[in-house]
Amino acid sequence: MNWYLKVLKNYAGFSGRARRKEYWMFVLFNMIFAILAMIVDNVAGTTIAPLPYGLFYCVYTLAVLIPSLAVAIRRLHDVGKSGWFLFIVFIPIVGAIWLLVLVCTGGNPGTNAYGLNPKEAA
Repeated sequence: MNWYLKVLKNYAGFSGRARRKEYWMFVLFNMIFAILAMIVDNVAGTTIAPLPYGLFYCVYTLAVLIPSLAVAIRRLHDVGKSGWFLFIVFIPIVGAIWLLVLVCTGGNPGTNAYGLNPKEAA
């Protein structure tokens, strides 16, 4: 939970580097809260007719859009890639796989063009 809050505190911080643990813990808690928002939508009856989500889910998704992009870009910085590599996901099939490999790869040791290694700084 601390990793999730750390990302939210660095709301629009696109510079620097993010460890794998920071990125994946944010993804985990983001998925949990998104599912909870869908459950609240279904219980409260605020779903959009044929879809399983509604008002609460949409508000939550919009609230974490910028932090999600920021942590993904910082994760790419950790492996030595520019944030523009997020657009690789638009290449059908191969792009999503390549992006998954990049965010699963360990960060560059030492300092790279985007800053100090967060593992060594901690």
